[in-house]
Amino acid sequence: MSTPVPPVLPRARAVVEAAGGVFDAVGRTGSTNADLSDVAPGRAHGSAVVTLDQTAGRGRLDRSWSAPTGQTLAVSLLVRADLADRDRGWLPLVAGAAMRDAVSAVLGDVDAATRASRPAADADDATPVPEPRVLVKWPNDVLVDGRKVCGILCQVAADGSVVVGAGVNLTIPEDALPTPTATSLAVAGATGDADGLADAVLSTWTTAVLEAVRALVDGGAAAGAVRSHVRAACGTIGRRVRLELPDGTVDEVDATGIDDDGRITIRDRDGRTRGVAVGDLTHLRYA
Repeated sequence: MSTPVPPVLPRARAVVEAAGGVFDAVGRTGSTNADLSDVAPGRAHGSAVVTLDQTAGRGRLDRSWSAPTGQTLAVSLLVRADLADRDRGWLPLVAGAAMRDAVSAVLGDVDAATRASRPAADADDATPVPEPRVLVKWPNDVLVDGRKVCGILCQVAADGSVVVGAGVNLTIPEDALPTPTATSLAVAGATGDADGLADAVLSTWTTAVLEAVRALVDGGAAAGAVRSHVRAACGTIGRRVRLELPDGTVDEVDATGIDDDGRITIRDRDGRTRGVAVGDLTHLRYA
């Protein structure tokens, strides 16, 4: 079997190196998150490990992440910043919103950030506002046309830095997708080879994550703008969802917002409202 060739990602490499980080593109690895966690103490903020052939990736709630060779991007980005505990909790959401923007740009849905995140009617105009094709399902799954194209997993390294991992389906054809609820950039209409798509997505995503982290460190209006952007990108807000909690409890609730701790706020059938920090959500159809 031939040795996989590392992807050529010049724009992404330039972004990472401009931030002072180390850019490692590898032909094959078990897990980019594990690789970056192992070397995190000796790496600067903004460093990244990237591959198009990850063999042992994991997702949220310890789920496996299927990554066909040469057709899926796996990337881990190191965040080492003076963030308050609450702001560190926003990193997974920030990463999801940044990936939503990167995927939107690749698909040509460039006005997604300025459109409403769900259908809504103006008081004087009954015409629904078009829903963007690309949305975030809280906390950070990126959906295109309602199907998952990207997952995010954040892990704390031994030295306290945060490894932000992402997996993006690039060129997987429709008949090879791992589940009926998955999609890829190619299936969604993107053109180009895997290296080109990975470079476009990764350069935009990395830039957005590092800028958002800088804003959170600065605090004030800059941090507030980041949180507002995350809320605008979250297509879960305003939907009826199926909520499964870690204890196995399942219920249908209304998602009403994201609180200052990054929790999804929900209203149950009895009208009670609360924040949920950990749970598995499924978007249900509008009534």
